[in-house]
Amino acid sequence: MKKYANSALMYAILAMAGGVFFREFTKYNGFEGTTTLAFVHTHYFALGMIVFLLLLLLENALHITDAKMNRAVTAYHIGLNATVGMLVARGVSQVLGIELPHGLDAAISGMAGLAHIVLGASIVLILLGVKRAVSRAEA
Repeated sequence: MKKYANSALMYAILAMAGGVFFREFTKYNGFEGTTTLAFVHTHYFALGMIVFLLLLLLENALHITDAKMNRAVTAYHIGLNATVGMLVARGVSQVLGIELPHGLDAAISGMAGLAHIVLGASIVLILLGVKRAVSRAEA
């Protein structure tokens, strides 16, 4: 349970830092358009803090953690942080007005897509782990 609580706290701090970075970085650079930096804050709060608070509650109620769940949660961390990393990479280039070469632009899009796939697959694996725990609790 402590790992889930620590993860929720870490993602809450990262969400706040991401929000401050977005606000101050765009203000400092005089940027007034839309940028993917705006989504760092919400991704870390919703997909980070809230998800891990829910996992903490599920662990307390159903004891969901096992080896399979640990692997799924590790994949979730990787997918979430890679997704946010690509949001930051694209957002910084947008704010600074850097025209990315086609290959680099495609690489960022591809990495973001792969990160979302890992995130989505790990969510499914986590839900299957919750289902296993519910089945064990009912037996």
